[in-house]
Order: sequence, then structure tokens, then C-alpha cells
Amino acid sequence: MDLRIFTEPQQGASYDTLLTVAKATEDLGFDAFFRSDHYLRMGSADGLPGPTDAWITLAGLARETKHLRLGTLMTAGTFRLPGVLAIQVAQVDQMSGGRIELGLGAGWFEEEHTAYGIPFPKEKFARLEEQLAIVTGLWGTPSGEKFSYDGTHYQLTDSPALPKPAQSKIPVLIGGHGAKRTPRLAAQYADEFNIPFASIEDSDRQFGRVRDAAVKAGRKADDLVYSTTLVACVGKTDAEVARRAASIGREVEELKANGLAGSPAEVVDKIGRYGAIGASRIYCQMLDLDDLDHLELLSSQVQSQLGADLIEQPSH
Repeated sequence: MDLRIFTEPQQGASYDTLLTVAKATEDLGFDAFFRSDHYLRMGSADGLPGPTDAWITLAGLARETKHLRLGTLMTAGTFRLPGVLAIQVAQVDQMSGGRIELGLGAGWFEEEHTAYGIPFPKEKFARLEEQLAIVTGLWGTPSGEKFSYDGTHYQLTDSPALPKPAQSKIPVLIGGHGAKRTPRLAAQYADEFNIPFASIEDSDRQFGRVRDAAVKAGRKADDLVYSTTLVACVGKTDAEVARRAASIGREVEELKANGLAGSPAEVVDKIGRYGAIGASRIYCQMLDLDDLDHLELLSSQVQSQLGADLIEQPSH
């Protein structure tokens, strides 16, 4: 089982904070550092000092880290034109020496669009499908050839399809709970399918849908990595778990039911149950970015029990 660290900077984090967490993530032997792509805080958090852009952040981290894979859960399709996104992600991949992964979703948080003057179209899923075709098409066009695309929402004519990423193929992540269109898109474009904040039972059902869609699309079901995202709240004692839950405004029992919460042994057991349904990767959502001791505990007493050297492990 591969543990990755996932952050939500819109809740309140500067670039310097994210750099500190990313460096600690690398030093502690985790495989990857991912971040959300949002411009407005959610819930009661103050969001200070204000939002940071996902791909500008990852470009900085690409130059400040050596081993970590870096990516988004999920870049909002409403934020960027697909041609521009393909350039941005390819450039950051070059800056990192080939350590970038792109999670791409339709976009859903209307208030952040209103707050920053970003159009929020009604039909977002059809746009996402075209974006995936364009981004992967631009990267996959052989050097010296041109790429054109005539879609309902986007048209490209004689694009030089440059720059190319450092990797021969940047891994693409698609995720969500949708029962029909999401599995179909994952089967067509994804290297990894992620279901966020879902029970073991719901995750099992959704993984099954994606496996079926992959086979229907002519792929092997296990061509994809299957992953989940869960909030982490681990403590050596009940008091430590309670303190960490309080710091993020959550209740311990709710976190135990819906996330990775409790003692290291409880969390390892929960991870094992996700592994039993086919998940081979978990993104641990870390909401208190000042609590580096939490990261250390996750590394020394959870990751260490999973029987894998995550840095040496291939990403796919």
C-alpha cells in the first residue's frame, strides 16, 4: 500500500508552509505530495493568508524537492483552457525531472468562481471530456507533427503540440462517485482512479464499475491504479487523537467512521480493509499543516507497518 500526503491549502496556507510540509513529506519517505486546486476556503476556516495557485505551487516544489511525485486532486477543468493546462503541466514536469501527475476534474465549487470572476458553465462534464482528449492528445502527438481538435466547446487548429513533458506519459488521475460517465471517462483516459471520502462498501462498488468500464473499453481491469482519499487523524493516545480532531473541527467517532483515525494499529487495520477491495494507494488528507509531528507519526508507525519502501516503489 502506497501512502501519499494530500493538502487543502485553500483552508489557510502560504507557499512557505506548503514547502515545509512537502520537504517533511519527502524526508519522511512518503511517495508523493498532492494538493487541492481551489481558490476559496470552505467551512469555518479563515483561509488566511489567501489562496495559492496549484500549478504555481507545484512548479516551486518541483525545484525544491528531489524524489517526491507531485500532483493535484483535482485540477478544476473550469480554471484553465486545456491547451494552456497542457503547456503548464508539461513545463512543471520538465522542471521536476519527470515527477508530475495530473488529477483533472470538472470543477464544482460555484462560490469560488463567483468570488474570482471565473465562468461557471452549466455543462461541465462534456467540457471535461474534451479537455482530457485535448491535453492527452497534445502530449501524445509525435514531435514534428501537429494536433487539431474540433469539439463542441474547444477547437484547436494545427497546434505544434509543444512543449512535451519529461515523462513519456504523465499519469492522469480521474475520480469521483458518478456511476456511469465517470467510470467511462476513467476507462478511456485514466492511469489511476480515485474515489474520495467514501466508505469501503461504496469504494468497492465504484472500483467495480471502473473495472467493468475498463474491460468494456478494451483494457485490462488492473491497468489502472485504484486509490482513495481519506482524512487522517492519528495519535499515540486517545488524548492525542482527540486533540488532533479538535484542531480540525471534527469529532473523533465521526473521523473513525469516515477516515483514517485512531491509534496507528486502528489505522493500519482500516488501510488493510481498503487494500482488500483493491485499493493500492491512499491519499492521507492532512488538514493541520502546522502539525509536522502528525506526519512523523504517520510515517514511523503507520507507513512502516505497510511493508513497502515507498520511495523505491515504482509510481505505477
